Amino acid sequence: MVNVTFDTMPKEPIPFDKFAVFEPLDDVNPILACQPPEWGAAAHAMVIDDTVHYLWARRKLNNYWMLMHSTAPTKRPWQVEHDPRNPVLLPADFGFDDFTVEYPFPFLNPIDNKLYAYYLGRQKRPPKQTGLIVCKSGDFGQWQRVVQSPVIAATAEYERQGASHPSVAVVNDTIHIIYTGESANAPNICRATAPTTNPANVSKDPANPIFIGSGQAWDSCGVREAEILVGPSYFHIFYGGLDGKVWRIGHVRTKDFLNFEFNPQNPILSPDRHSATWDRDGLLTPQVFHMDGYYYMLYAGKKGNEWQTGLAKGATIAD
Repeated sequence: MVNVTFDTMPKEPIPFDKFAVFEPLDDVNPILACQPPEWGAAAHAMVIDDTVHYLWARRKLNNYWMLMHSTAPTKRPWQVEHDPRNPVLLPADFGFDDFTVEYPFPFLNPIDNKLYAYYLGRQKRPPKQTGLIVCKSGDFGQWQRVVQSPVIAATAEYERQGASHPSVAVVNDTIHIIYTGESANAPNICRATAPTTNPANVSKDPANPIFIGSGQAWDSCGVREAEILVGPSYFHIFYGGLDGKVWRIGHVRTKDFLNFEFNPQNPILSPDRHSATWDRDGLLTPQVFHMDGYYYMLYAGKKGNEWQTGLAKGATIAD
């Protein structure tokens, strides 16, 4: 779950080493996949009791996306069952998301105890923008748009082609959103906030873009699809970094979204370029979350032209 407060958590920061030991579950991956040339990607997990809910996207031909829901037991998160109501959300009849809905990030709003999700919406051509949906059924199976227009619109020069790929953490009465800004230049990471009383009332950080990379070669050509995890004293951000050829996964932490501390073991997860595995050509969408006493990473892997979704298991949460 992403709804936490700093005040109720231990004060010792999570060591960088904890996030440098993720091992893909090669025997069962990919856990969410479609028959090529379709993709099963843009996925996020939310743990409720002993069930992990996967909200993900199916990419059909011509780059047409729809939202899907699947579940698995937390002790066997690879044993996925697909919701018979799928797809749980289709593109709108008209508007900013009338061709694509993807990259849904679900969260529980403590104000009304309802499930919401920010998501990527797009017409046939850019820009990609961020919308907001609320779960009507309460069980991930039926969603409706809170507003018909984007809540994060592509208005600034650094995000002219995209203000999307949202990730969320709720801390006290504030919803923290990080998202990818896309333009003619390399992609970057941006931030916005919204009050829990009105998740559609999103304000962008005037410091955007807040993060453009570590300055090292491995992410020197762009950063994107960042995912947020709240820990003691820090927000932890996991992201994709490009060296010009291959996307790898990195980790930074921050207290204020202005100053960043880099994991000295970056990149923390890289594809095995010499293998024949499903994720040999690139990694993105690295959502790190707690499940069954361990850190897990749900991520997108690329082979050839297709992206699918797998799991990596990390360190135990307790020391």
